[in-house]
Amino acid sequence: MNLVFFDLETQNLFQDVGGRENIGQLKVACGVTWSTQKNDFSVYWEKDVPALIEELKSATKVIGFNLRGFDYLVLQAYAPAMSFASLPTLDLLFDLQRILGFRISLDTIAGATLGAAKTADGLMSVEWFRAGELDKVAEYCKADVDITRRVYEFGRDNGHIFYKSKLGSKLKVNVNWK
Repeated sequence: MNLVFFDLETQNLFQDVGGRENIGQLKVACGVTWSTQKNDFSVYWEKDVPALIEELKSATKVIGFNLRGFDYLVLQAYAPAMSFASLPTLDLLFDLQRILGFRISLDTIAGATLGAAKTADGLMSVEWFRAGELDKVAEYCKADVDITRRVYEFGRDNGHIFYKSKLGSKLKVNVNWK
């Protein structure tokens, strides 16, 4: 069993590429995985995308937040013949959206479930990338992967996670993340 937790950061913003419909033009700045087999992080830069894709393909399951709606779509530009939909994937955002009927942010569930917050956001990551502060991009991406892993493990072990409503109430949602 090799669970691979995954997130990526991009070189560009939607406004730079003409909108969401051009997601493939965002370009990978940094991808980070954490594998249960390695029990460690791996950092991939744009030149390393083929190795990143190989790691994802070798996973028993790829786990992340908005993989199907973002990360896989960015990667698709690097491997047009590959079907990322065929990867065994648990997309926490898609699963929660299916259960709740609305989208929710990783920060919202991390705060309510773990008492943890994201360390920055994608806009900041693009700024760091453009300024050549690649270590900051990698650390931010690692932090997101770690928060995603910890939320998943909490849900797997407890059968539920928490989130904050728009009014600030802490609410429980049952999950089946075995």
